[in-house]
Amino acid sequence: MMRSRFLGVGMYVPEKVWSNDDLRSMMDTSDEWIQQRTGIKQRHWAAANQTTSDLALIAAENALKKSGVKKSEIDLLILATLSPDHEFPGSACFLQAKLGMPGIPALDIRQQCSGFIYSVSIADQFIRTGMYKKVLVVGAEVHSRGLDRTTRGRDVAVLFGDGAGAVVMGPVPSSEVSKGTQSQILSTHLHADGNYAKELWIQAPGLAYPTENRVDPGAFERGEHFPKMNGKTVFMHAVRRMPEAINEALDQNGLKLDQVDLFLFHQANLRINEMVAKQMGIPEEKVFNTIDRFANTTAATIPIGMAEAEKAGKLKPGMLVASAAFGSGFTWASMIFRW
Repeated sequence: MMRSRFLGVGMYVPEKVWSNDDLRSMMDTSDEWIQQRTGIKQRHWAAANQTTSDLALIAAENALKKSGVKKSEIDLLILATLSPDHEFPGSACFLQAKLGMPGIPALDIRQQCSGFIYSVSIADQFIRTGMYKKVLVVGAEVHSRGLDRTTRGRDVAVLFGDGAGAVVMGPVPSSEVSKGTQSQILSTHLHADGNYAKELWIQAPGLAYPTENRVDPGAFERGEHFPKMNGKTVFMHAVRRMPEAINEALDQNGLKLDQVDLFLFHQANLRINEMVAKQMGIPEEKVFNTIDRFANTTAATIPIGMAEAEKAGKLKPGMLVASAAFGSGFTWASMIFRW
């Protein structure tokens, strides 16, 4: 049976760094308040002329270079984002034009924090069936221009950064799949529960908004165009669903927790990842976090983590890696792969 693997990973974050102290000029907060609640020390925010597809472009080019795969070899482009350049068309099309890769299919995946694993799962299935051989998967976000950067919105605003991560995926020769040590994606697992959709969402604008016109000035006055989050509910579900998803992946592959060399979790809040690791009995040295430097970059957190872990020498060829994410929707997902 055909399987897929990661051929290369790349990332990009904007140059401008905003420390926790920098946010004090915008809202009533402090470095101590933010670090105690989230583990975040700083974040990168995009320049005024940078879009999500701009960040995605640099990450994608870095991944292509690392993989040794030419643009002309890519059969499918997938972009995971909750911060598209425009409402339509999909930002994958804008990214495709900037990459100079016309003609191939380009998909937007709108699964927020779980978007990268969802995208990898889709790419994995296309490669397994033989429909496509080389797939470029990108997670990219520009959150900064959509945040309420006042005291009213600080509980959400301090959490998010801008950035992009990308991977190139390709097939594993059938003759090498059974060896077990060959780089490959073992399995992906996707879930959602829309009953909690309004616990972490942006209400307006939208076609479901109860007004004749899609844009209601009153909604902007009330701040309904900014993200809203029930933090306690999100935390409670995240620390339950992420371990479930990891255990599901382990069980399907007949693996035990101690066989995993590295855990790459979505970077929403360091306290969530610490709780997940504690509940599962995962040693601290096996969990690689980036949230202190980049904050929550949503669909980009896991590929950024992969790139940073490889750079730091924490992610090495042959390692067995488990990854999980949880976010708006609610959606959650996991994957196990050998690097």
